[in-house]
Amino acid sequence: MRRAFAFLLVAAVGFGAGVLFQRRFDAKRAAVTAELSRKPTAVAPEKAPAAPSIDFAHEPLWAYGFDTLPKPGEKAAPQAAPGRPRNPNTNPEQTRPRRVPGSRATYTLLDVRDQQHLIDWFPNDHGPMPPIIASGPASLGDKTRACGFCHLPNGRGRPENAPPAGLPVAYFIRQIQDFRNGLRRTADPRKPNTNTMIDLAKAMSDDEIKIAAEYFSAIKWTPWVRVVETETVPKTRITGNLFVPIEKVKSEPIAGRLIEVPEDAEQSETLRNPHSGFIAYVPPGSIKKGEDLVTTGGMRVVGNEIVPGKTTPCVTCHGLDLMGVADVPPIAGRSPSYIARQVWDIQQGTRNGAAVQLMKMAISKLTADDLVSISAYVASRVPPRGRPERRLASAMP
Repeated sequence: MRRAFAFLLVAAVGFGAGVLFQRRFDAKRAAVTAELSRKPTAVAPEKAPAAPSIDFAHEPLWAYGFDTLPKPGEKAAPQAAPGRPRNPNTNPEQTRPRRVPGSRATYTLLDVRDQQHLIDWFPNDHGPMPPIIASGPASLGDKTRACGFCHLPNGRGRPENAPPAGLPVAYFIRQIQDFRNGLRRTADPRKPNTNTMIDLAKAMSDDEIKIAAEYFSAIKWTPWVRVVETETVPKTRITGNLFVPIEKVKSEPIAGRLIEVPEDAEQSETLRNPHSGFIAYVPPGSIKKGEDLVTTGGMRVVGNEIVPGKTTPCVTCHGLDLMGVADVPPIAGRSPSYIARQVWDIQQGTRNGAAVQLMKMAISKLTADDLVSISAYVASRVPPRGRPERRLASAMP
């Protein structure tokens, strides 16, 4: 009986704290929404903050696709120029037609790697693909990159980038604006695709931003990450900030990390099959610990005293099912590497903007171990079936 009362007390206090937090969040969000209402695809630029001091000693390297700390002054080299290779001595393997299970399409490896003419193994996964998704910003001419190349035609994304499917239109637009205005960067200066994303955001027209937002928002999110608790993981190599297994046996200690790898490297990496998912290996007990932080913030009742947790429960703003509320993004079932990377970016001050400020308060005390646990739990959640899809009209400010 006493235990039940303690649980109810924790829940009540947590709810009350959540309400107060939500009111402050809503006040911030209302200001942003009002501005978006006046200018649907353009917000007045905010002044980019000074470069923060990054706590590299506690960086979750696994979230960024690295296994060593950056050296002083080390920065990302620009990503390779987009476009189809034009080598007259092309290896025949590059031009051999390929197929993936369940698709009627046929592509060569040259087709698969062409970042300006997006392949589409499963066109029924989404609505008509606009040029911004299939080819990229028109203003870049022959240097453009298709949004769907990295984020995939169905918006599921990959561990090294974002999964935009099912995001609210207003939230999506705000992220592009933050990239444009210097308010969203990566805390690890070696990560090259963030710099590419910043360049693409600056090149996108307001219409292209709106079209891309509506395209991805209309796609229903379907998880493709399997979370597995384990003491050991396969040995891996890092390719483009993605961990790729080089053996089938699990012989390497997980050592407090979260390691997200393709279920099938051939399907995922070589053929970029958007139906071939990922495995997230996490330390034993991570999911349970993450559930506590996500649902209660770690709050406890000791005797008759309430001991506050170290964070605001994630469910306060992201919803009890973690599927988002209004323009707060859904996070259930998404890449744990991406979730952890964004939290650490916000902690380190490289991701800013009006809607991020209260998030900074909520996560300021989280440790690297907390990031593993929270990301593991959130990724393990399956969005409920039958939940009504967001309507584009209601998602717009």
